[in-house]
Amino acid sequence: MTVLVLDNPELLARAAVEAGLILSAVESSPRKPHRLRFHYGFNKHTLDSQDVEILRQHAAYLRQQPGVRVHIHGHADNFGAEDYNGFLSRLRATAVARQLMQEGVRESQIVVSGWGSARPLARPEDRAANRRLELEYLTQEMAAAL
Repeated sequence: MTVLVLDNPELLARAAVEAGLILSAVESSPRKPHRLRFHYGFNKHTLDSQDVEILRQHAAYLRQQPGVRVHIHGHADNFGAEDYNGFLSRLRATAVARQLMQEGVRESQIVVSGWGSARPLARPEDRAANRRLELEYLTQEMAAAL
């Protein structure tokens, strides 16, 4: 017997909609930007102008979807003390949250987490890949499907 395990909340929500378990508000809503990950330079917590433009697209999506929340996950590489890495990851996440709020996103739609170097994306030696920020969208449909 084969068991399929889905750990993608968006796929779970869509499966629940298709099964008729919940009503679909996802299909009629505008699409969110595809890019959900942003990378940083060494010891930096500001994004470049291209990244800021993508954040503006995320802000426009969030303004049109008041029932959607975004969880901002800040990360750092493993270079240096873990206390500082945690601080830097929180700086990255709060800078993005501040940018979204300046673009008109309500504070109640934003959740911020700073993980330091505790959740690497790649091998710890690949520091550039681990200096990142990730956006995770949470909708009411996803919560109902879970």
